Amino acid sequence: MTRSSRPAWVTDELIAQWCAWVRQDASRRGPDSAEPVTAVAPFDLAPITAVPACTPQDVTAAVAGARADQPEWAGTPLRRRAGVVLAFHDLLLERQDQVMDLIQWETGKARYHAWQEVAQVAAIARHYARRARHYLAPHPVRGMVPGLTKVKEVRVPKGVVGVISPWNYPLYLGVGDVLPALTAGNAVVSKADSQTALTMLWTRALMAEAGLPDELWQIVTGTGAVVGTALVDAVDFVCFTGSTATGRIVAERAARRLVGASLELGGKNPLIVREDADITAAAAGTVVAAFANTGQMCIHIERVYVHEKIYDAFRAELVRATRALRLGQSYDYSADIGSLTSAAQFEAVETHVDGAVAEGATVLVGGRARPDIGPLFYEPTVLEGVTPGMAVCDEETFGPVLSLYAYGADSEAVGLANQGTYGLSASIWSKDSHEAGRMAMRIRAGSVNINDGAAAAAGSIEAGMGGMGDSGLGRRHGAEGIRKYTESQTVATQRLLPLGPPKPGQSAVERFVRRTNGQLAMLRRLRVR
Repeated sequence: MTRSSRPAWVTDELIAQWCAWVRQDASRRGPDSAEPVTAVAPFDLAPITAVPACTPQDVTAAVAGARADQPEWAGTPLRRRAGVVLAFHDLLLERQDQVMDLIQWETGKARYHAWQEVAQVAAIARHYARRARHYLAPHPVRGMVPGLTKVKEVRVPKGVVGVISPWNYPLYLGVGDVLPALTAGNAVVSKADSQTALTMLWTRALMAEAGLPDELWQIVTGTGAVVGTALVDAVDFVCFTGSTATGRIVAERAARRLVGASLELGGKNPLIVREDADITAAAAGTVVAAFANTGQMCIHIERVYVHEKIYDAFRAELVRATRALRLGQSYDYSADIGSLTSAAQFEAVETHVDGAVAEGATVLVGGRARPDIGPLFYEPTVLEGVTPGMAVCDEETFGPVLSLYAYGADSEAVGLANQGTYGLSASIWSKDSHEAGRMAMRIRAGSVNINDGAAAAAGSIEAGMGGMGDSGLGRRHGAEGIRKYTESQTVATQRLLPLGPPKPGQSAVERFVRRTNGQLAMLRRLRVR
């Protein structure tokens, strides 16, 4: 590392160009306007840059601008909209080193985990550009009067979609939800997280280069309480990723306006190692699922349940694999694990571990800060002897910490996995994939990975991804990942004669009713659905 964590190619001029994408109405700025927001770089706690703080009026103006241009975009042929997304795909892969530098600078994650964001967004762009026609195609259905009533269900854009994304995956979660919304014909207003605004703004500039008209994707920045609230109050659909507590507020506010919302929230995700599992593979997979992105991802594993007959062997292998991880801060692939992103997240991790140890838990590996590497580094940690009532047992840690437990029967493991109110992701390791699949159906989670920690389901873009219970509503990816940004509209065309009695009068109505009753009875006998 150099003395500063700032990438050498990032100049003040470039940052000014990116910040110009923040939608602000200069005529409304005044002495009461919020001060610009300055995040700090996790690698060295140096200031990154000052990003404008928008006002509620700025959000209103951004939504109005997006709404004005959305109808023309919706009327643009789908192949042209998809072409913009594919052009973005190509530019993203061509310039991925730049955005990986920004992601690392703003989040402190290891470079490989930054690259995973690039790969995932590229896959999303390609998928929806190629599959949107199938997902959004009109669907013919049987009409009221066979042969005389022609009916189809069509998909029309919601209008303006608001996307509120977190800091932990600024490209994947910040842009991966925007792409299908745009492809479906919507305009988008995104609230960039203040910690990772540059990644979002760089991406917006790249999308403009790919051919997206300026007004169709607006960026606003500032605090969630001010900017996020104003956004929920103005848009036609909300896509939110973040904490369960904030998700509830977003859902309640959207519901008051009868506006739909998709929410991916927190998780306390379990992993089960069955008696017949490959211990070495299961330990390696657990390490990846628990410590990728320094444990700062909603689907990462925090609870590991191991069959009692292989518990000791698995524990030894897990400790060995965890100890082998390389911590470091560098803009190359030399480190396996990076920094925590904020002082608040560092404090939360330290509090959970120290509190558990004070109450009787044992640290098998890790359990300490590493200021010799960087101010927010914390060693990947495995705990044993964690019991209910400990914060690390009951609450989401969102850091490089997992707890190890033994179990005796599969039914017990399923019960343990289903403890709590979350239901986002889960994992089962077994040589008997059929039996593991049977167990998966009994686990309350939006995704269950068999012989993989978390990536198999999340990386399968054609499959939906989301949570149950306190882990959220709706799905990203797959058909629902684009259809949620549309309204279903029924278009019915009647041929030859109008429906209903041909003319008023009691006798005419009675004849119509008798005739229709006869038709209904005949359709029943013919078993017509």
